[in-house]
Amino acid sequence: MKKFSIGNVELKNRYILAPMAGVSDLPFRVLCSQMGASMVCMEMVSAKAIFYNNKKTDELMAIDEAESPASLQLFGNEPALMAEMAKKIEERPFAFLDVNMGCPVPKVVNNGEGSALMKDPILAAEIIREISKAIKKPVTAKIRAGFDDDHINAVEVAKRLEDAGAAAVAVHGRTREQYYSGKADWEIIARVKEALSIPVIGNGDISCPEDAKRMFDETGCDAVMIARASQGNPWIFKDMTDFEETGKYKGKPDKKELIEMIKRHGRMQLECKGEFIGIREMRKHTGWYMTGYPGASKLRGEINKCETFEELERLLETY
Repeated sequence: MKKFSIGNVELKNRYILAPMAGVSDLPFRVLCSQMGASMVCMEMVSAKAIFYNNKKTDELMAIDEAESPASLQLFGNEPALMAEMAKKIEERPFAFLDVNMGCPVPKVVNNGEGSALMKDPILAAEIIREISKAIKKPVTAKIRAGFDDDHINAVEVAKRLEDAGAAAVAVHGRTREQYYSGKADWEIIARVKEALSIPVIGNGDISCPEDAKRMFDETGCDAVMIARASQGNPWIFKDMTDFEETGKYKGKPDKKELIEMIKRHGRMQLECKGEFIGIREMRKHTGWYMTGYPGASKLRGEINKCETFEELERLLETY
């Protein structure tokens, strides 16, 4: 099994859970860790929200000891404030601090945060420089190919981030204007990898172990970051490691294993967030888990009416 390191932290393999708002919460990260993810990325949190001691943000930053090395992701556009908040939270048990430079959501971009930073490489580098001076833990960044097709500048941005002290850069091969549609441009990932001496993590259009191998072969990247393909499928990380070691992998689990995982995930969600929020979160997760299984559409309709964990369990048992 090939390994790689970010800063002074060695990771057990090259398969990473991407940060996803509303998805990569604590219960899901723990499951992905246990299924083989070498690193799990947390939902992004606002530097300003930390400054104002926002209660929900504090909850988002909770980390379980069962997680493999966790990356805590900050977003913002004020270097001094972000550095100050990074220092404030450094004692929390995350291994890496990541700066979000890829979120395409309008309310983030319109504030000059997330992928808006792709339009200002100097400011992006200043953010990394200030945070790197403020804390001892490795600082990384997640960027996109560019802001739009007329401004594909990932290589320039990544080089500036490396010079500013970034320990690794993850590159999503889509522009901000693409959001998550169309095809990811792996060529830009290859160009970033060629230009940098720090680890480069490839992201975009990896839905199975064969895709990961192809990305490694085509881009030379050091690791791959898996996003949507992990939704309802924490097993994908075991599939990746099995395929690397043996050339084979199990794929979709049988119904019994599927149901057990959903119930386990559900219990963790309720313990973490309480029944009212937890069961509503599990509705979407269960929909993802059931994708591709016979009779899933009808069951999803029923599950979307569930108000308690007992109701969810009963529906799963009848399935």
